[in-house]
Amino acid sequence: MGFWLFCTVCALLCPLMMLIFGWRFLEKPPKKINGFYGYRTTRSMKNQQTWDYAHQVCGKLWFRAGAVMLSLSLLAMLPLLGRGIEGQSIWLIVVVGVQIVVMLATLFPVERALKRKFDKYGRRID
Repeated sequence: MGFWLFCTVCALLCPLMMLIFGWRFLEKPPKKINGFYGYRTTRSMKNQQTWDYAHQVCGKLWFRAGAVMLSLSLLAMLPLLGRGIEGQSIWLIVVVGVQIVVMLATLFPVERALKRKFDKYGRRID
C-alpha cells in the first residue's frame, strides 16, 4: 500500500504542476520577458505582446489539460492497488510518459495561435 501511494503521488505531480502553472499564467503571468520562467520559445519572446498572449493561451491549455490528466491519472493508478512493486513501477513510467507527451504536445497549439495572431516579427496581424 505504501509503494502504491508513493507511485500515485508521483503520477499526480505533473498534472498538479500543469494546473498550478496554468492558473499562474492566467492570473499572474511573468511581467517581463525572461529566460528563466515562463513560456519561453523564440516566437513568444519576440516582444511583450507575444509574451503576454503566449501565457494566456498556454495558461488555458495547461489548466484544462492538468485538470483532465489529474483525474485520469488517479483513475489509472486505482487498478494497481495491491499489485506488485514491479507492475506498479512499470505502470507509473507509462502514466508519466503519457503526461509528458501531453505537456509537450501543448506547444503546438500555442505556437499555432501565436503564428495566427502575429507575423514573424511579432507584429499583430489582426
